[in-house]
Amino acid sequence: MENRTDKNSYTIIFAIAMVIVVGALLAFTASSLSPKISENQRIEKQQNILYAMGVNDNDESSAIFVSTKDAPELFTKYISKQLVIKNGEVSEDDQAYLIDLKKDKAASGGDATKRNLPLFVGEKDGVTHYIIPIYGKGLWDAIWGYVSLDENMVIQGAYFDHKGETPGLGANIKQRYFMDDFIGEHILDDNGNFKGVTVAKGNADPTNENKTDNEVDAIAGATITGDGVTAMIKSDLKLYKPYFDNLKNN
Repeated sequence: MENRTDKNSYTIIFAIAMVIVVGALLAFTASSLSPKISENQRIEKQQNILYAMGVNDNDESSAIFVSTKDAPELFTKYISKQLVIKNGEVSEDDQAYLIDLKKDKAASGGDATKRNLPLFVGEKDGVTHYIIPIYGKGLWDAIWGYVSLDENMVIQGAYFDHKGETPGLGANIKQRYFMDDFIGEHILDDNGNFKGVTVAKGNADPTNENKTDNEVDAIAGATITGDGVTAMIKSDLKLYKPYFDNLKNN
């Protein structure tokens, strides 16, 4: 009886020791991987921003980022300023591209004056780009993007992505044919009022020749995702209008 009790005790002790060892190994693995994950996220954001301003490796039809190897160097080359706008105040911050829009929106409690608004200024081929990150909700989960504007708030380029939209439908917001439709679109009306860009089903301009109608053609079968793109463009880009108004006045 005594030997059986001892064996049971040893078994329990061994099991506890194994749990501790496995836990320590998992913690070490997570710790060792986190810098790599962080670096991957940094590079992906750099690629997204560069893509929106036209620094990419696109072929005739596909959207292709610059390589992960080249992204940091190209980001430094093309992005001259990283700014953060908060309650009308503008400051420089070389880590602005790491701001988590989802967390920042939640922390603001819906108060735009509490938001930290990242803005990236870059130059390519003699053209100044103002790249703005946007974040919203699609059919199933989060959608986000980067929109490049000129000083008149005319779109120079865009990149959109999603977490879980339907393949072949809402997921097509990251296809080049959709993103390219936004190039040249005005987000102000003729009187200089903010209007945004609506992803419109049954748009009367399916070939997207009219760049002042504040509309692009919707993706077939992806109405809710398109509505999400419309909403995040209107809600997030509108917050930057005072900056561009000030830019013109100066």
